[in-house]
Amino acid sequence: MYNKEINEFIYKFSNLGLDSSSDGAIMIGKAPFKGPEAWLNIIYPKVKEEEIVILERELNTTIPENYKHFLMDYSNGGNFLSSTLSLDGFRRHLTRDPKANSRQPFSLVTPNLYERPENSLDNYFFIGGYQWDGSLLYIDKDTNIVHCCAVDDATSKVQWSSFEEMLLSELKRLYRLFDDKGKEIDEDASTLPY
Repeated sequence: MYNKEINEFIYKFSNLGLDSSSDGAIMIGKAPFKGPEAWLNIIYPKVKEEEIVILERELNTTIPENYKHFLMDYSNGGNFLSSTLSLDGFRRHLTRDPKANSRQPFSLVTPNLYERPENSLDNYFFIGGYQWDGSLLYIDKDTNIVHCCAVDDATSKVQWSSFEEMLLSELKRLYRLFDDKGKEIDEDASTLPY
């Protein structure tokens, strides 16, 4: 278990169904109103040490320790509340075959190598973001502070003192925007933290 309170939020919709994919992803809370194969929360099989080495080599940087801990000890990224909030991870393969019953996180490579805001500093490590408008989350590797920024501007709009604090406070905040079936209470209301 990672953090007991975080874990309780992630598994809150277990009553709506639990399943696992062929590659070990755990899907929590069927969301038929989103689609026949939609789930509210998805956590992925943990990353192994050798996969961290591969990922850091590809990224040409180190992964912040607190995020590395999450990837190795809890989940290789994650999708929460129908991807309202997503955390990126290591993509083990690139299949899009719908029959494969495979689930993969969004890749850490994309925001860190190919879609970085132009004004981001080298010590910014992008870890995920929000479906609402593509806003990004990053960890400042010099301070371990987590920031939220616009998709095209790394200027911090909100910050948290640690990754764990961000994840817990964001799950608490976001869950208030959804009903007990996992539907957004107001689909026109922003899901951003700013």
